[in-house]
Amino acid sequence: MFEDKNKITLATVKSFIRKNPNMYIKVGSEFDGMTDCVRSVEDSFTPVQRADDLNDRNLGIAGAWFVGGSRDSIYPYRDNHFDGVRVYNCCGEFYLAVKVG
Repeated sequence: MFEDKNKITLATVKSFIRKNPNMYIKVGSEFDGMTDCVRSVEDSFTPVQRADDLNDRNLGIAGAWFVGGSRDSIYPYRDNHFDGVRVYNCCGEFYLAVKVG
């Protein structure tokens, strides 16, 4: 879906979200305010739940968190079952993907 040679931007991710209503999310790490650090999360891909508060930080997806201002590192993600993007920033890491095959 995404080629490694192409730069993936927030605009690319927004387009991916609009074009794929049946997405999955996997949270790899998240910010923990109690310890003031990012901690790993044992998670697997689950169907995307729409967030109650649609805003620029979550783009309407529960579990997603975008920092914005080009501070999100966005990479292509692909495994045997899913194809999409990996987003990493100071608030954690998550994957947005669609099932392949």
